[in-house]
Amino acid sequence: MSKKLVWYGVFFIALSAAFLGYAAYVIKGERGTYFGRERLPVLGMPGHKIPSFSFTNQDGKTITEKDVHGKFYVAEYFFTTCTGICPRMNDNMEKVYEKYKTDTSFLILSHTVDPDNDSVPVLKAYAEKHHADSKNWWFLTGDKKSLYKLARESYMVDDGVYTGAEDFVHTQWFALVDGEGQVRGLYEGTKKSDVEKLIDDIQRLREENNP
Repeated sequence: MSKKLVWYGVFFIALSAAFLGYAAYVIKGERGTYFGRERLPVLGMPGHKIPSFSFTNQDGKTITEKDVHGKFYVAEYFFTTCTGICPRMNDNMEKVYEKYKTDTSFLILSHTVDPDNDSVPVLKAYAEKHHADSKNWWFLTGDKKSLYKLARESYMVDDGVYTGAEDFVHTQWFALVDGEGQVRGLYEGTKKSDVEKLIDDIQRLREENNP
């Protein structure tokens, strides 16, 4: 056998070994940490982030954007007297909460769309019904226009079919937000498959933050 063929053989073996080693490294990364997995998309126009806000939670505590900075959270809109989609949504949100309630970097923000009726005591009772701890699952009330504007312009959970700023918001969408205030996913809170994807995507965000 010529020296040229021998060198070709050595080169091929070395190249194959390098490729297999790299493939194993990538697969290991996909299973163990964030390495090898696609980043979740950032939704909205370039630079889109959740702006400043100020609402009141079920304990009567003021919650602002400063309380969520650096944490990732799920935002939703509901009202306590809803007999349609809201009970299903919050039953599914309980599953999300159970999965991540011990993670100190995770929150759930449930905004009422009926602040005239959903007072702090009413939200407190509703939160207890869903076994929500106010340290990481907040039921929020406040100014109606501010609540609605945040839903439509910031979280992008409303379908946009409305004619005025005070038209009722009634949406089944959950928004996943990262620690920088960027929306990273939208999920139908009434669908099991979407809720399962949300649970998985929360883990992906955790891996992004802790590679």
